[in-house]
Amino acid sequence: MRGLLPLLFSMPWTGQAAMAAPPLPAVTVLSTEALPEYPGKEAQMLVVEYPPGGADPVHRHDAHGFVYVLEGSIVMAVRGGKEVTLHAGQTFHEGPQDIHTVGRNASSTKPAKFLVLLLKNQGAPILTPTR
Repeated sequence: MRGLLPLLFSMPWTGQAAMAAPPLPAVTVLSTEALPEYPGKEAQMLVVEYPPGGADPVHRHDAHGFVYVLEGSIVMAVRGGKEVTLHAGQTFHEGPQDIHTVGRNASSTKPAKFLVLLLKNQGAPILTPTR
């Protein structure tokens, strides 16, 4: 073992790019509207753009989230659910108790864009990173 460690650390590390975090998406808030019929609640609409190879960290929304794919393809999953690949015109829902375990661009060469409608507590963050 003593001779193996120097050999291991002298080897060139070519896989650093593969270990780097994927590029994060760009998020644009389109509107935030109070829902007077539901005191303390609001609807927030956003556009999310994944660059090629882009992905989200594991997170939760503490909201009902409705996704509509505008361009490209995305892969989504919540804890306990199956991964689904969605294409332009398809939808996805996650509930307030769901942990969003997979959110990524299905392509490493083309961007993807989707619309999100969140029904959430007023002033609550868009997402909360979690494990």
